[in-house]
Amino acid sequence: MKQLLIASFCFCLISACATPPKNGPSVEHGFSTALTGLAHLLLSPFQIAAGLLEGIASVPYYLSTNLQAINQGLVKAQADITLDDTYEAAYGKRLSEVSANGDTGVVFSRMKHATQFFQKVLKQYGVYQSNRYFLTSIEDKNSEYILLAIVYRSVDTIEVVDKHEHQITRSLSSVDRLFYEPHLRDVKKNSLDTIIDWAAFSKKYIQTQKAQAILITLAANAVLNEKRTPQYWEIEKRWLAGKVREIVEQRTEDMNKRIGI
Repeated sequence: MKQLLIASFCFCLISACATPPKNGPSVEHGFSTALTGLAHLLLSPFQIAAGLLEGIASVPYYLSTNLQAINQGLVKAQADITLDDTYEAAYGKRLSEVSANGDTGVVFSRMKHATQFFQKVLKQYGVYQSNRYFLTSIEDKNSEYILLAIVYRSVDTIEVVDKHEHQITRSLSSVDRLFYEPHLRDVKKNSLDTIIDWAAFSKKYIQTQKAQAILITLAANAVLNEKRTPQYWEIEKRWLAGKVREIVEQRTEDMNKRIGI
């Protein structure tokens, strides 16, 4: 019912806000123009609701919008978890106590620490097995772009084949950096991770605490909305094969249509 309600917001967005230009964007300039435009994009309540439905791929689209406006948009869209909830559960502060830029001096740089904040929010909401949900990432070789995924994993230790050096087998636990990459199967071919949601964009979009709080909030809602994106595994194969720019471009173009810009 909730997803239907949000989808209704999205329909209104498409019909009311997303009139396409007479001449479509050129192949040469479309991607760079889209990325530049995100720096000044202010979302309407309908677009905030649309972003909630789309999940963590929406993070870059929220960044220029005021935190209070985003929070109110999430409340109106009946999000299970708002930004106010995230700041209280993850950082111990209500949104009203936070500066306009969202900074409380707490920024993560690794998915291990991102996951700790994420699991705090899920636990606060009462999610069953909240400690089984992880935020994971794979960077491109230049550490410019990042492939993010929310996964459900039912075990504490894993034995897997290295994604980059297939002749190497690794035994990993929560203290290891590579534990916070998605893993389809273990060395015995047993299934490991269920992919809840994924995103691909520039790393610069999640460097601030505001961006990270938005990421955690959207990720938590994706879990509660029982989102699943099994197509991720094909995306990951292309990413590891060097198709990073292509994936980011395609994802951005798709999100532009879905958000209505």
